[in-house]
Amino acid sequence: MADTSYYVVVTRPILEVALQPLRERFRVYVHDKPAEEGPLTEDELIAIAHDADALMTMPSDPVTARVMDACPKLKVIAQHAVGVDNIDLEAARRRGIVVTNTPGVLTDSTADFAFALLLAVTRHVLHADRYVREGRFKRWETMLMLGMELKDKVAGIVGMGRIGKAFARRALGFGMKIIYHNRRPTNPTDEYLLSARYVSFEELLEQSDVISIHTPLNKDSYHLFDEKAFARIKPGAYLINTARGAVVKEDALVEALKSGRLAGAGLDVFEHEPEVHPELLKMDQVVLAPHLGSATVEARTRMGLTAARAIIAVLSGEEKIPNRVV
Repeated sequence: MADTSYYVVVTRPILEVALQPLRERFRVYVHDKPAEEGPLTEDELIAIAHDADALMTMPSDPVTARVMDACPKLKVIAQHAVGVDNIDLEAARRRGIVVTNTPGVLTDSTADFAFALLLAVTRHVLHADRYVREGRFKRWETMLMLGMELKDKVAGIVGMGRIGKAFARRALGFGMKIIYHNRRPTNPTDEYLLSARYVSFEELLEQSDVISIHTPLNKDSYHLFDEKAFARIKPGAYLINTARGAVVKEDALVEALKSGRLAGAGLDVFEHEPEVHPELLKMDQVVLAPHLGSATVEARTRMGLTAARAIIAVLSGEEKIPNRVV
C-alpha cells in the first residue's frame, strides 16, 4: 500500500513502467504542460511542487534556490537526465536536499544519435529527402549532393567519458582514426582498444575532419567552441553536438558555417534551448534535432527507473543513495 504521507512530483510525463514503482509507494503527481508552451518557469515549478517531498526533474526545469525555498518539505531532486546544470547544486547542499542523476543509462542511445547526425549531415540525408518529396528527382546525377566518406577520416572527440568512448567505438567501426581531448588522458587500456590518441584541444581542432562533443557543461567548457576555436578548426570539418548547447557559442558557429570554414553541423542541443539561432534554421548544411539523444524506449525506461530508485531510497531512509550528486 502506498505511503500517502510522501508526495512525489514528476515535472513531465515519463514512461509508465518507470512511474509504477513510485505509484506503489507514494502519492504521485505527473505534470503535463503542453510542449508548445515551452519549459516550466520558476513560478510554475513552485506552483506544482510546493508541497513535494520528492521532485523528479527534467533538464529544462529551473531548480533554483528560490524554488527550493518555496518547497520546504523537499528532500530529494532526482534529475531524469545525466546533466544537472539546471539545478543549483550549492543551494541544494546548503539545504540538505539530495540531488541525483542518471549516469550510464543513455550512453548507447546518445552515441547512436550522434552518429546518426554525423551520417545525416555528411551525406545530405535531410536535403535528399526533401529533394525527392518535392518531385525534383528526375535522373541519377553525377554531381548531386556529394558528401564525405568517413573511412580514414579523423574523428576528434571532446570529452572521452562513457558517451565519448561509445562514439569512438562506432567511429572505429566505420574505419575512422580516433583522437580525443579530455581534462586528462583516459586509461591506457581504453586508448589501446579504441586506437585513440590523446591530443591538446588545439591539435584536435587542427587535425579533425569530424568533431563530436561529449563534455559536460561547466565553467571550463562554457563557450569552448568560440571564434578563436573556429578560427583554428580544420577547413571543411563537421561539428556534432549532443552534449550541451552552451559548449558552443552559436554566433561563432553561424559565422564559421556561413564562411565555409565548417562544412556542416549536426546539433541536438542549443545554446539558449529551446530557442534556436534563426540563421541555423536557414542552412541546408545543418541538421537540427529537439534534444533526442536519449530518446529510445530502452534509454528512457532506464532513466525513469534510475530516478525512481533514487527517490525511493531517500524517502525510505536508506543510507546508500544511488547516483547521488549532492
